[in-house]
Amino acid sequence: MDEKESARAAVRDFLTTRRARIAPTDAGLPTQSTRRRVKGLRREEVALLAGVSPEYYVRLERGQATGPSAQVVDAVADVLRLDDDERAHLDRLLAALTPASRKRRRSALKDSVNPGIRVLLDSMDHLPAVVFNGRLDILAANTLGRTLLAPVFDLPGRPNSARFLFLNESRARELFPAWDRITADTVATLRIEAGLHPDDPDLAELIGQLATLSAEFRKRWATNDVRAARAGSKTFRHPLIGEITLPYETLRIDAASNQIISVYTPRPGTPEADALRLLVSWDADNQRNDNSTAAPRGRNPGNKPEL
Repeated sequence: MDEKESARAAVRDFLTTRRARIAPTDAGLPTQSTRRRVKGLRREEVALLAGVSPEYYVRLERGQATGPSAQVVDAVADVLRLDDDERAHLDRLLAALTPASRKRRRSALKDSVNPGIRVLLDSMDHLPAVVFNGRLDILAANTLGRTLLAPVFDLPGRPNSARFLFLNESRARELFPAWDRITADTVATLRIEAGLHPDDPDLAELIGQLATLSAEFRKRWATNDVRAARAGSKTFRHPLIGEITLPYETLRIDAASNQIISVYTPRPGTPEADALRLLVSWDADNQRNDNSTAAPRGRNPGNKPEL
């Protein structure tokens, strides 16, 4: 499939899954006694509700409409009840149909972390902090972030949250009790990245690997759900501090638009903050033990990874 056909398929799959969610009665259409052969709205029903011709909507859904106006896209988005993330994703998919847009998107993505960001990570010695790129590779982390997410860092090669969740499912379910919700969010985030950077070969390789090896990933990917990374909370089941739910904030790095910092931010004085202090103390004890058993000069003291 060439780039143009791939872009058209992305529009078709997204709009098809969105209209499948809307029951005719929810859209204010009369109930019909005849058996419906499609789930959700038919194409002609979307066209009727959006105020466009059925022929034009069919071309739009197939990715064959030339330059749909903002008013038409707004009307379709309203009928399909797209949220802000979904509407932005649709705009990107439609823009990708133009050759000029595809050419602009072929810029190299930055996967190195600026020195200043590393200084910032190390300064947050009481809060776990991790830098992700759009593919959910972990590019950097402070010591507490590595301790909190230790099983993810046990993977060979560059740690990647999606690979850990789907290709190491038993360990991922141990670490994340809310595995189903987290995996749904993860796939929805990768969908947005695929819309932003459809020509990224590393992303294509990741999605292909996950789709080949994980039936759970294939099922979630087929939903075409999209959701941007933003603040929230995540529950961990950690061997040292037990089950803990931590709020987190996501901060986009201006110097590298495909990178975000995720910082876990429990309020001071809460049991969650106390639990993180326990992890800090445990890290400090381990560091002192490492220093006390350091190898003689000229020998490798161990394989502890650097940040």
